[in-house]
Amino acid sequence: MADKSLNKTELVAAVAAASGQTQASVNEVLDALFSTLADSVASGTKVTIPGWLAVERTSRAARTGRNPQTGATIEIPAGHSVKISAGSKLKAAAK
Repeated sequence: MADKSLNKTELVAAVAAASGQTQASVNEVLDALFSTLADSVASGTKVTIPGWLAVERTSRAARTGRNPQTGATIEIPAGHSVKISAGSKLKAAAK
């Protein structure tokens, strides 16, 4: 695991400094990006940024599980999850 992390505020400040834009404008762009990404994935559309990442909605089948407190068998309904795959440029940056 990484012992460093970058929160949204720090990301906005770094992008603003690198691009010469204001932090407010960078924050608006990131908010719009996340909103569009969420809407696309919710509707079942795969979002791909070539070389960087791909985000898609996956389906989970209904299954049987156990309540860890009581050990009782429970039925877990079918649902959806999100799969995020790193692209080649992102993988190369992590080396």
